[in-house]
Amino acid sequence: MTIARPVLRAVIDDATRASPRECCGLLLGTDDRIVEAVRARNLAESASRYLIDPEDHIRARRDARVRALEVVGFYHSHPASRAWPSPSDIAEASDEDAVWMIVGVSQGEPEIRLFAIANGQARELTYDVDG
Repeated sequence: MTIARPVLRAVIDDATRASPRECCGLLLGTDDRIVEAVRARNLAESASRYLIDPEDHIRARRDARVRALEVVGFYHSHPASRAWPSPSDIAEASDEDAVWMIVGVSQGEPEIRLFAIANGQARELTYDVDG
């Protein structure tokens, strides 16, 4: 998987702005490339939970389709912990084909990790950055 550098910057900016609450959003791209992060409202408004606004989710899917992109995954932040899926992140991961990006902002320098989550298990994915 390759991630465009502006995606990482956008996710870090969103996490920093939202702190101490979690941020969340969608990742657009193709099977092997993430080219855009689309911020969504976190209806949970929580420091330890997120719930992507369904209106934002539908809008991002429609916009992606018009531009021949797909929603390939989702992102959220952990403002008070490392970038590793929590038990609730794993339990609530409903799309086994999606990638899940988590940005931890509690340790000073932001930490970004990418995961596949299926059958109650999280597997960290490697990625390259370009742009």
